[in-house]
Amino acid sequence: MFLLRCPKCKNNMKYQTSKPISEKNKKRCVYCGFSMSVRKSTLKKL
Repeated sequence: MFLLRCPKCKNNMKYQTSKPISEKNKKRCVYCGFSMSVRKSTLKKL
């Protein structure tokens, strides 16, 4: 599980995946709907 921060609205959210993290992983922000790269938005591993 990872803690992500949206670059647009600056809100934090949790993200869990069974696949390895790569540049292709995308996550849509649950607050503003902005689509971001998981690797660039990761704050820390939980």
